[in-house]
Amino acid sequence: MKLTVLGATGGTGRHIVDQALEAGRHVTAVVRDPRRMPVSHPHLEVVTADITDPVALLPAVRGSDAVLSALAASTENGAIATTGVRAVLEAMDTAEVRRLVAVSAVPVGPVPDGETFMMRAVLTPIISRVFRDAYTDLAEMEAEIAGSSAEWTIVRPPRLLDTPRTGAYRMSIGSNVARGHRIGRADLAHAMLSSLQNPATIGQAVGVAD
Repeated sequence: MKLTVLGATGGTGRHIVDQALEAGRHVTAVVRDPRRMPVSHPHLEVVTADITDPVALLPAVRGSDAVLSALAASTENGAIATTGVRAVLEAMDTAEVRRLVAVSAVPVGPVPDGETFMMRAVLTPIISRVFRDAYTDLAEMEAEIAGSSAEWTIVRPPRLLDTPRTGAYRMSIGSNVARGHRIGRADLAHAMLSSLQNPATIGQAVGVAD
């Protein structure tokens, strides 16, 4: 399997690249600054491209079996998740690549049944207000993906930690994970890669959490 990874030098993207190479996949890592991708591997190709330009992304996408987007929205970067995913969807259409897995965030989805009152009524509204611009970007990104012709999966993690991969996380197809308030970036990467092998995740938002 050949994979294209956006946001490959970020916290989650690096884990996606490392785990995919470990599993014997061929990886094309799309980066803005190749100096931030110090990994060297016979199955790794590092491509420098503007992630908002579908023409620039086309060589990185062509021939891939799937695209994984680990682009992170932020108030500093504006709507980078939306513009990046919009561009890669266009490049995927041109290259006739169908499969896409993209990371979003728990607050973009509905609060699941079984969530605590404190999280439902207090913490989630506060977090959503504080990071409003980032979650607005991710919500628009999700709408772009859902309206596309891609075979897509959106993965919604809660608070991200820099902890070792455990493989012991929970996954909920079609909803967020109740009482799941954190997950390691390594486990998030594992969940995204695992979704590629699970047809039940196609056309679904998937919650993941410890």
